[in-house]
Amino acid sequence: MTYWHPRPPSPFAARSVGLLGGSFNPAHDGHRHVALAALAGLGLDEIWWLVSPQNPLKPGGAMMPLADRLASAARMTRHPAMRATDLEAGLGTTYTADTLERIKALYPRNRFVWIMGADNLVQIPRWKNWSEIFNSIPVAVFARPSYSARALSGVAAQRFARRRVPENRARRLAQRTPPAWTFFHCRLHDASASAIRAGTAASAEAAIPADM
Repeated sequence: MTYWHPRPPSPFAARSVGLLGGSFNPAHDGHRHVALAALAGLGLDEIWWLVSPQNPLKPGGAMMPLADRLASAARMTRHPAMRATDLEAGLGTTYTADTLERIKALYPRNRFVWIMGADNLVQIPRWKNWSEIFNSIPVAVFARPSYSARALSGVAAQRFARRRVPENRARRLAQRTPPAWTFFHCRLHDASASAIRAGTAASAEAAIPADM
């Protein structure tokens, strides 16, 4: 199953596009909450939900099939400016740094912003060529329960501390020359993919009839 792919690049119009990448295992209201906050706070034209074929930092056995994760993301977009896409699978890339390089080459007139939660800012030093992500694209980080303090005192935030853009000046973040990043202290949303999976598994187990 193939989901929406970005239209061919226009030689005239340049668009501000947020890239919300992740496993979406499954996608949930917390992802939508961040996407809506990004649309409003960053003044974006649209957001592409990049559903990863396989997160290198997560075990494959715990991952739902790509088609199921794409379907869950498509259900959550429900907005004229949001699209769920398997573009990364089409590009054949696994690592975010490589995906961004390819997308920027394919759509050179667009202005992109990488969108992520505070939990990913904590762990991004484990990502391949993570510094290059900050050097190649503006980054918008959104608060998540229990992660914000660690994120703002972590390796990535400290390394690029001088390039942090105040939240009240982030609306034109997509037009800034990287490295440029901001942290949004938005309303917290406690939805968690792992909790959803655990609840689904518990419900399935409860539905199994007891032995006679």
